[in-house]
Amino acid sequence: MYYTELLSPAKDKETAIAAIDCGADAVYMGASAFGARQNACNSLEDIKDVIDYAHKFRVKVFITVNTILTDEELEQAVKLVKQLDEMLVDAVIIQDMGLLKRLIDENVKIPVHVSTQCDNREPEKVSFFNNLGVSRVVLARELSLKQIKEIHRQNPDLELEAFVHGALCVSYSGQCYLSQYIGGRSANRGECAQPCRKKYSVETEDGKVIAKDIYALCLKDFNASNHLKEMIDAGIYSFKIEGRLKDSNYVKNVTAYYRHELDKFSKKSSSGKSIYPFEPNPEKCFNRGFTDYFLEERKDCFNFTSPKSRGEYLGKIVEVRNGAFKIKTDKAIHPQDGLTDGNDGFLVNKIQNGYIYPNKSTTFKLGDKIYRNSDSEFEKLLTQPAKRQIGVNVFVKDGIIKLTDEDNVSVDFPLPAGEKANNPEKMKESFVKQFSKTGESDFYIENIEIKSKIPFLPVSAVNEFRRNILNKLMEKRIAEYKRAEQKTMEYVPYYKKELDYRANVHNTQARKFYEQCGAEVSEMSFEKKVPSHQVELMRTKHCIKYALNMCKSPEKLVLKDEFGKFYPLKFDCSKCEMAVLKK
Repeated sequence: MYYTELLSPAKDKETAIAAIDCGADAVYMGASAFGARQNACNSLEDIKDVIDYAHKFRVKVFITVNTILTDEELEQAVKLVKQLDEMLVDAVIIQDMGLLKRLIDENVKIPVHVSTQCDNREPEKVSFFNNLGVSRVVLARELSLKQIKEIHRQNPDLELEAFVHGALCVSYSGQCYLSQYIGGRSANRGECAQPCRKKYSVETEDGKVIAKDIYALCLKDFNASNHLKEMIDAGIYSFKIEGRLKDSNYVKNVTAYYRHELDKFSKKSSSGKSIYPFEPNPEKCFNRGFTDYFLEERKDCFNFTSPKSRGEYLGKIVEVRNGAFKIKTDKAIHPQDGLTDGNDGFLVNKIQNGYIYPNKSTTFKLGDKIYRNSDSEFEKLLTQPAKRQIGVNVFVKDGIIKLTDEDNVSVDFPLPAGEKANNPEKMKESFVKQFSKTGESDFYIENIEIKSKIPFLPVSAVNEFRRNILNKLMEKRIAEYKRAEQKTMEYVPYYKKELDYRANVHNTQARKFYEQCGAEVSEMSFEKKVPSHQVELMRTKHCIKYALNMCKSPEKLVLKDEFGKFYPLKFDCSKCEMAVLKK
C-alpha cells in the first residue's frame, strides 16, 4: 500500500489540535501575517504549542506565508520564516517569488511548498519548480486525473499535493483580480471580498437579459471522496482539505471522514489511532452541494441559487397545513435543527405527529426539497472531545520491562522492587489490568507479554510506574523526531520568456528572481498598478454558456452586478475556459 498524507486546515490552535486528534497527518495554518486568509492568524506561541502536540504523533505542521509581498513586507516575511525554521515548523507554503529568491540565496533549510496561488496547472510550471528544487507543489484544483497523472509522470520524484474537499475558488488560484478591482481587496494579499458569491445578471452586449439576479460565479463545494484511489494512482501524496476559516466542528467531522476513507487505500504517514464520539458525515456540515469538479469530465459544478450552506438532503414536502408541514424522509429530525429549501431557512420549534413546526412563517409548498444545514444532535456530539493515542507493546522478562511503540521507539527500565508475590498469577493479572489503563495518556496498550514473575506491587505503585515509563517513552519519541530539510535550491530557466501582471510580481526581488531565471517582467502586479488596457480579471473553467446551455450560441455576453456595473465575458472554447474582463 502507498503512504499518503491527509492535510487539514486550522484557523487556530484549538482547531489544529482537534484535526490532529481526528486523524490528520499534517495541519496547515497561518502565522501572524502574510497568509492568504487574513482572518486566520496565529501567534508564534500558539504555533509552537501546535508543533509540540503534533510531533508527538509524527504529524507535520505547515505554515502559510502565501501572499504577495511589498519590498518592506519581504524583510518581515524572511524574518518570520527564519523564526519558523528555528521552531521546527515542517514547511512553509509560499506564493511570492521574491520570498523564494531570498530563501534560495540564504540557503534556509525549512522545506518550501509552492502554493496553489502560484497557478500550478501547467506541467511546464510544475517541472520548473521541481527543477528548482522545492519540496512540494500544490496543484490547481481544476486539473483532471489525466492531467495529474501526466504531471506526475514528468516529475516522479516531486511531492504533489491536491485539494480533496471544501470551497472552490471560481478562478484559477492566484489569477483572480476581481476583488482588488472592485474594492481594493486583493485575493493575492489575503483580503478577498468574495465577489464570486454575489448576485449578477447575465446579459447580451445589447442588453437582452439571459438570466436575472443569479449567483452566476458561485460554485458548489469540492468533494473528491469517490476518487481517492484514482488520485493516489495518479501520483497525489497529500490530500488537502480546504477551510482555514472553518470552525473546529467542521474540521473534526471532515478530517475524520477522510481519515476513514483514505485508510481503505493507503497507509497514513503519521502515528496513532483516533477515537471520537460521532459518525463522520461531510453532508452534515457546511456545504453548497457537492461536485467532483473536473477530475473525470465536465459536470455541473455551479450553484446559481445561493452561496449559503445547503447541508444534507432530507426529502420532499408531502403535506402542508396550518403553518406546519411533513417531509417524506428516513432521517430523524430534532427541535432546533436548521432546515432550508436552499434559499430560505428556519429552525425547528417542535415536531408533533410527524408535523414540523418552524420558528417563523414559510412559503414552502408541496414537492419542495428540504435540506438540513444544522443538525443539533450531531453538533452536540462534535463538541465532545476526541482522542488520539499511539499503540505500545509491553514485554517483561528477567525483571526488565520494555515498551516499544508503533514507530519502533522503545524504552526499558527495571521493574519496581518488591517482595515475592504470594500468588504470582493473581499479581500478574493485576499488573496487566493496571498497566493497560492508559486513560487520558497519549498511548494505548496493544499487547502485554510477561515472561517472568512480577514482584508484589500495590495498585498505586503500578499506576505511578506506568505513568513514569510512558512519559519517558514520549520524551524519547519527541527527541527522535527529525524534520525533513529543504535540499539546496538552484536557479533554472523559466519556461516562459515574458511575464505580464498575471505573474503577480509585487516586489523588486520577485522581478530579479524571474530575470535570474531568464524571463523578462513586462508588467508588475495588478495590485501594484491596474493595467490601462483591457485585461482578464479572472480566468475559470466554470463556463456560464455551458451552465445556461448556450455553448453554440454566438451571443457575446456580459455580467452586470447589483450596482449596474458591466463585466464583458470572453469564451475560450478550445480550452473550455471563460474569462471575466475589465471593461
